[in-house]
Amino acid sequence: MNTRVKICGLTRIEDALVAAEAGADFLGLVFYPKSPRAVTRQQARTIVESVRATFGPRAPCFVGVFVNAPLEEVQSLMDEVGLDLVQLHGEEPPEMVQALWPRAYKALRPTDPETALTQARVYTEGLKILPDRPLLLVDAHHRGMYGGTGRPAHEEAARVLARRYPILLAGGLTPDNVVEKIHRIRPWGVDVSSGVEDRPGIKDPARIRAFIQAVRGQ
Repeated sequence: MNTRVKICGLTRIEDALVAAEAGADFLGLVFYPKSPRAVTRQQARTIVESVRATFGPRAPCFVGVFVNAPLEEVQSLMDEVGLDLVQLHGEEPPEMVQALWPRAYKALRPTDPETALTQARVYTEGLKILPDRPLLLVDAHHRGMYGGTGRPAHEEAARVLARRYPILLAGGLTPDNVVEKIHRIRPWGVDVSSGVEDRPGIKDPARIRAFIQAVRGQ
């Protein structure tokens, strides 16, 4: 199984270039102002342009991460920055996913398998499974935080969803545990942020490479 890799929470050109060179499929840019990994429009555009100028058609897809942002703001940033996809990580309604489809997917933070399945059905109704993108992301539940917590997602909920949908698994992944998580959950792809950092928003190049190598070698 070719497990896709997303390196998220990038704030620096050099980190994005390392991730692209190491073979990441997706690079995530956070547009949630309260996040320590948030980037401005200009920062994001510079990162995107630099990676695409360096790698051309081999450049990874760029994903913008939003939390409860208005639809018009998301659409504006998609166009201005040149985002390929958007990840809706807050309490956005299903109608917003539909409006942005096929360039959007919803992040879920379920606390049990039943809730996960209910949420998944609501957010994927009428959407087609496409080979080059996830349909959902599964992250850890944390009251008051929308990701980047370093906590693991609810494993059984993630496993149940992975049997039915192409999911990105996020939450608490590191170079040391990602292979075990892949074998136990079988996600379409994995998403890492804090697990490859020196500090929030500042990535460790060695850990980025180790994470991707672990996924590719499993």
